[in-house]
Amino acid sequence: MFYTIIVILCIIVCILLGLIVLVQNSKGGGLAANFSAPTQVMGVRQTADFLEKATWWLIGILVVLCLMAPIAHHSESGKAKKAPASEQQQNRPAQQQNGNTANY
Repeated sequence: MFYTIIVILCIIVCILLGLIVLVQNSKGGGLAANFSAPTQVMGVRQTADFLEKATWWLIGILVVLCLMAPIAHHSESGKAKKAPASEQQQNRPAQQQNGNTANY
């Protein structure tokens, strides 16, 4: 369950990161320059700064999620492996009661 949530969050972060990178231009222009107006409070430079900060935050979040994914997957697979073992132990005494106790 936790692993599924992490994977979904990774996908959302990747989509957002792709959109933000496509909006940016290496020189501070791109689509961000088209949204500026003379009376706008948030100008081109501030928009570019926001996009750059958002890019770095999303990269950091993606790195953390990618590091958490194997840990979550390992803990979930460990729970799945322990469940059948406990069922086998519960079934073993029932087999021994039926007369199948020969261990050679």
